[in-house]
Amino acid sequence: MTAVTVSPKFQIVIPKEIRDSLGIVSGQKVQVVAYRGRIELVPLKAMEEMRGYLAGIDTTVAREDDRT
Repeated sequence: MTAVTVSPKFQIVIPKEIRDSLGIVSGQKVQVVAYRGRIELVPLKAMEEMRGYLAGIDTTVAREDDRT
């Protein structure tokens, strides 16, 4: 785990190893979420990049016998 420092302008730098592992590039937008007492940064991707993201996912749903 890497620690970063908040600047006087309340800015942080995302460490290079994190940027590389998530494929974050300069100018890319990230969504900032406050969740359970922490801050999460979620990289936003264009819809074109998301094509096929869920390919192969199992979409079967177990149903009760009285449902069709």
